[in-house]
Parts: sequence; structure tokens; C-alpha cells
Amino acid sequence: MFDNFVSSQIGLIHLLMASLALIFGSFVLADAKGTIFHRRVGYLYALSMLGLNITALMIYSLFGRFGVFHWAAVVSLVTLFAGMIPVIVRRPAKQWLGLHFNFMYWSVFGLYAAFVAEMATRLPIRTAFSSTTQFFMMVAIATFATMLVGQLVLLKYKKRWQNFGVAPDAEGKPLSPLEEST
Repeated sequence: MFDNFVSSQIGLIHLLMASLALIFGSFVLADAKGTIFHRRVGYLYALSMLGLNITALMIYSLFGRFGVFHWAAVVSLVTLFAGMIPVIVRRPAKQWLGLHFNFMYWSVFGLYAAFVAEMATRLPIRTAFSSTTQFFMMVAIATFATMLVGQLVLLKYKKRWQNFGVAPDAEGKPLSPLEEST
């Protein structure tokens, strides 16, 4: 049943890390920023993404060589490190929080895009599309559509998210980024 999803022990670890990263990344985006919960889940997200990308670099079953998805894993690692280093070292002094926010946001949406592209290429309808060109067209369309949604969400919530949980509600609690302001 899972032969199409997992072809090795590395593939199983990759699937597990991807699942954890999707869960943790979604919590990080949906919850108030700057809280202890945000930090803890954020580190779990970073660790699962590290595991996900390391295992991605070890999987060669699709083309038998280093390919476009390996380069995507390298870009994902760069984005992850570019988001985590500023928050760990708190530098550059007045820009570290903005750098962390932007790189981590796109890290999570890059993960969403990879998930949607993966699912799009595994849909039963895909059997009608057998060429490599059609495969990559499915991946490109799914990736573009997901990143467009990410840009629209960012435009809607960026101002609120930039408060990083410091804009309290009526009771003084930090607002979740998805809560509507009153």
C-alpha cells in the first residue's frame, strides 16, 4: 500500500520528518509569535526540517542522480539556516527579528509547496500524464499556486505578525496571527 510513498528506510524517515515539519510549521505560523510555545515548537520545526532535508539529499530513487529536488533541499536548508541563525545570535541588532520572520515564513510555505507538489504528482489522474515534462509541469503548477497563496496570506497578515505576539487582546494575552482584530 505504501510502496509508492516509501521505498526505503531513508524514505520512511523522510516521510516522518516531513509530517512532523508540516505539523510543527503550521503551529508556528498559527500561534502567537515570541511565546515560549512558539520557541519550543519552532525548534522542533527546525530539527524536523533539518532531518527532512538531510534525508532528501540521500534519496536518489527518482532519477538516480543529484537533481532538481536535491537543489530544492539545498535552498530549503539555506532558508532554514538564514531564519534560525539571526534568532540564535540576535544579529544584526535591529534586523534579526525581521530576518527570522521572513526566512522562516518562506521556509514553512516552501514546505507546503513541496507537499502540494508531491501530492499533485501522486494523484490518480497523474497516470494520464506519463512524460517527464508533464510531471514537472504538475510540480511547477502546484509549487507556483502554493507560493502564490503564501504571498497572499503574507500580505494579509504581515503587519499583525510583525508585532510578534506583543499586540495583546482585551485580556492582555498575545493574539494569534489568525485571530481577527476587533
